[in-house]
Amino acid sequence: MEQLKTKPWSVSGKYVLITGATSGIGLAAAKELAVRGADLGIVARSQVKGNETVEQIQKLTGGQTKVDVFLADLTDQLSIRSAASEILTRCPRIDVLVNNAGAMFVKRILTRDGIEKTWAVNHLAPFLLTTLLLDRLKMSGQARIITTSSHGHKMAKTGIVFDDLTAEKRYSFPQVLLGGANFRYGETKLANILFTTELARLLEGTGVVANCFDPGLVTTNFNQDNGLLARMTMAVMKRFSRPVEKGAETLVWLADSNDISGESGKYYMDMKAAIPSAAALSGEIAQKLWEVSEFQTQHLKLG
Repeated sequence: MEQLKTKPWSVSGKYVLITGATSGIGLAAAKELAVRGADLGIVARSQVKGNETVEQIQKLTGGQTKVDVFLADLTDQLSIRSAASEILTRCPRIDVLVNNAGAMFVKRILTRDGIEKTWAVNHLAPFLLTTLLLDRLKMSGQARIITTSSHGHKMAKTGIVFDDLTAEKRYSFPQVLLGGANFRYGETKLANILFTTELARLLEGTGVVANCFDPGLVTTNFNQDNGLLARMTMAVMKRFSRPVEKGAETLVWLADSNDISGESGKYYMDMKAAIPSAAALSGEIAQKLWEVSEFQTQHLKLG
């Protein structure tokens, strides 16, 4: 009897859940995935922004795309849990989860959960959302988890500073004058890679793969709420930045390409596997980060 062949992967007809899709590369990716036939779930902080995104996508596809909006404040673990509960109620199937939302804060701010805000949004939010939705992803038989990292992870040359997870040192004088916020951002982007490494290991044999990518320096609204100096810096950087569509290219490829079926635990740039920093290559550190992240998301007093 002829052996049955696995159907080639395509995002067409799949359900893609994506954070950070109301602007920047997330919005560009959402539009392209919709054009390719995917149905979408948009995790947004603002109902207004979410609705505007739906309108843009529906206009692009002639109203042919299903687009759901789920509200979540990614700095707030209770809000993430509430959104995940709604997603599980409304979405019988999730084929692709894209953890794309990200931020950088030049001042040290603690969330209601007592977590430094950059770490909360960039690392713990995708960690918590992913783990809450993992069983639903496994039910698809084949599923993909994609996390947006950054070349900036190389700024965290000393790796994850586990004895300073609230980043008091990063934001203290004189570190703040030496770009402490940038190094903290780099640390969270390093955490994205280590999270992907351990997630891929834990998912072996389940049919779910996990990968991350570097979108490159992209022209977006990133870092626009951190004061005049931050806006001036970003204005200069925009001169050397790629358009959002180019930044979203690898994300879309990771979601749609059949060529990478079965590939997991890798870091990509420009649709090719890349080598991250030495600090991102330790499986032992990846496991330790996972354990710490479980503690930070399961043992905090919420509310």
